[in-house]
Amino acid sequence: MVRNQVKIFSGTNSRYLAESIAQSFGLELGDCTISRFSDGEFQPNFNESVRGCDVFIVQSTFSNSDNLMELLLMIDAAKRASAHYITAVIPYYGLARQDRKDKPRVSIGSKVVADMLTVVGASRVITMDLHAPQIQGFFEIPVDHLDPSIVFLPYMRALNFGKDVIIASPDMGSSARARIYAKALGCDMVIVDKERRRANEIASMNLIGDVQGKQVMMVDDIIDTGNTLAKAAQLLKDKGAVSVRAMCTHPVLSGKAYEVIEQSVIDELVVCDTIPLAKQSNKIKVLSTAKLFAEAIRNITEHGSISSLFEIPSK
Repeated sequence: MVRNQVKIFSGTNSRYLAESIAQSFGLELGDCTISRFSDGEFQPNFNESVRGCDVFIVQSTFSNSDNLMELLLMIDAAKRASAHYITAVIPYYGLARQDRKDKPRVSIGSKVVADMLTVVGASRVITMDLHAPQIQGFFEIPVDHLDPSIVFLPYMRALNFGKDVIIASPDMGSSARARIYAKALGCDMVIVDKERRRANEIASMNLIGDVQGKQVMMVDDIIDTGNTLAKAAQLLKDKGAVSVRAMCTHPVLSGKAYEVIEQSVIDELVVCDTIPLAKQSNKIKVLSTAKLFAEAIRNITEHGSISSLFEIPSK
């Protein structure tokens, strides 16, 4: 069976990850230039032929919106250059928290992004740990939704806390995610029940469960301002936890998040490299997703099953 040539390209702000993905796959990163003009506009240009190729474009769509626009223009350029198949590799899918109308007269941002990716010419999307898994249903093209537990669980097991470990959900919305990790580790879980006054402002917190003498691991998909995790960690410590670690896939870390984490009682924040860190911190450890994305690309190009990349690793 003759396979199309595979080429992997990167947007500007995800190049650090794209290079690792390409290396794990066994390729050099494709040659692409983003020309920038004095008025702030930009234009991507592939410096090598992509005609008939299976093209993978790596770009997380975190703020600002230039990252998304860059991805869209690169997909359009590849389509107009007669690429055979174009896959948008979006480690962090921005606007995913805008997944429904939670009040009158608002947009559903994640659906808008799905529509734009499809209309501009993407054949497929690979992403990781969507804030709302049902976003996959917004697309009319295949979406491969990779599970971060494949990255986190080996690290969590290597800590070797044994029967002292317990999983915590920092809010009710992450309870299903926490339950998956608790089942994989064979341990109990607790929930931090919070009441919000408004966005990024918490009115009160209560703990459902017992953490006395436990090594706590909180799990969530996104850490933004860090306020929720910091306050949840303080509550857990006040309730008798020996240590508190947080496993968060996407390190958005906006505003004063780095200061919040440094000043908190969180012993360690473990994140994936789906978004580049703005600064280094002794409390933050970054785990690589490159091998996982490279394996997804390999299985797609070889027409193999990628269901194993969605499965929770067993012990």
